[in-house]
Amino acid sequence: MSFKTDKGRVIGLGSAKHGTGHFWVQRITAVALVPLFLLAILPLDWSLGASHADVMATYSNPFNAVILILFIAVAFRHLQLGLQVVIEDYVHDKAVRTAALIANIAFCTLFGLTGVFAVAKIAFAG
Repeated sequence: MSFKTDKGRVIGLGSAKHGTGHFWVQRITAVALVPLFLLAILPLDWSLGASHADVMATYSNPFNAVILILFIAVAFRHLQLGLQVVIEDYVHDKAVRTAALIANIAFCTLFGLTGVFAVAKIAFAG
């Protein structure tokens, strides 16, 4: 039995003042992914069945390369934000949650940078 008042029990458990920003960034990235996906997938669709040289030429085009880099960056940021919400909501052990949040940031950053590097390498090779 606790002799704390209602206010005493909730002090320190309130808002961290980051929820609204997180919410909006997640929504903005979701909306941005729609046109980016369409603009990124069209050149890939046109390149299906083409030779390696034709695909390299398609993504050597600065517009296609920039759109694909933006798509990769926004997609991995959106993924990181979504996984963060899932981890915060469903992982209850503090040490495991902290490790999972760090791994989430590390892996999303690593894979996103790997994709950006791959597209940049193709864009600057041609």
